[in-house]
Amino acid sequence: MNILVINAGSSSLKYQLLNPETQQVLAKGLCERIGIDGKFTYKPEGKEAVKEADVAMPTHNEAIKAVLDALVDPANGVIGSMKEIDAVGHRVVHGGEKFAKSVLITDEVMAAIEECNPLAPLHNPANIIGIKACQALLPGTPMVAVFDTAFHQTMPPAAYMYALPYEYYEKDKVRRYGFHGTSHKYVTQRAAAMLGKPIEELKLISCHLGNGSSIAAVDGGKSVDTSMGFTPLAGLPMGTRCGDIDAGILQYLMNKYGMDIDKMLNVLNKKSGVEGLSCVSSDFRDLEAAAAKGDSKADLAQKKFAYEVRKYVGSYAAAMGGVDAVIFTAGVGENDKAIRSMVCAGLDFMGLKLDDNANDVRGKEAVISAADSKVKVLLIPTNEELMIAIDTAALAK
Repeated sequence: MNILVINAGSSSLKYQLLNPETQQVLAKGLCERIGIDGKFTYKPEGKEAVKEADVAMPTHNEAIKAVLDALVDPANGVIGSMKEIDAVGHRVVHGGEKFAKSVLITDEVMAAIEECNPLAPLHNPANIIGIKACQALLPGTPMVAVFDTAFHQTMPPAAYMYALPYEYYEKDKVRRYGFHGTSHKYVTQRAAAMLGKPIEELKLISCHLGNGSSIAAVDGGKSVDTSMGFTPLAGLPMGTRCGDIDAGILQYLMNKYGMDIDKMLNVLNKKSGVEGLSCVSSDFRDLEAAAAKGDSKADLAQKKFAYEVRKYVGSYAAAMGGVDAVIFTAGVGENDKAIRSMVCAGLDFMGLKLDDNANDVRGKEAVISAADSKVKVLLIPTNEELMIAIDTAALAK
């Protein structure tokens, strides 16, 4: 079964064509600068990437058409016709409280997704554009929406509610939603397979650490808490996002520097995090290089990030009444052994011991805890596209 996975942004579109049963990726690529000058990249399996500049992409429709044309191209295509695409899985950032699982897209589902637009004004409208473009070019092909927020809909009220006047929840749906759900779902399922136990018997802490970072407490396969909140700005300090912050700071800085809320949010989202703290970069590789040369701010940014991750791991272990394994995933979690080491330092009170030799690994599944560690530490590369494809195939059948 061939599944086309689409992740549509406001001016970009990532795609993969894959078989979820064999996990074979037939082709993948990226459409960039949609609505501007159009940049197209296509990488068929076993061949060099095909990069084309200045492909006319005034809208997402032209971007999707470029993808479909590449997939059936006589020279570099990987399928004979559009009929070999059995279904399309769409990443949708926000499903609010309406969606606790992936769903087949109908007119009613589209209307419900649009109702969630105010909760993700930068993402959901772009996701909807991608869906409509595929519907126009692949009529009759099943379309599935896979939501970043759905996995966290199992959180109990004590975890997702904020201590605000209750009317803001009732009228405006202000609550913790959480994100990266597809990633957390995938890696916790892989963790259960690696540990050889049913996921229903495991307490897991999933650390999705990258330019955007979040942690999830997963008890029996269900998310019971997560660090991102009403928006992806909450939780850990990230590449350029501040993470958890005293809201009173906003009033103080806005009054002092004459900023309106839009300028303040721009600071919190795009000028803060490890980039703001280090004055160097949002890229952890740059931080490590600068810290090695004696840059104290870069060193502080790394330590602050690891400290906050460690605090969440400890608090989620307490929330679940124990933990069987801690998982590291995403760009930083999969590739930065120094950050993993800093996070795990001091967690021996939980029975967690990192094996320094085993931790010397990048980007592949591995057990990196010591043999006598009561809490296992796992490195699991995330694969959100595969998770989307698996959900899509199950519903399309």
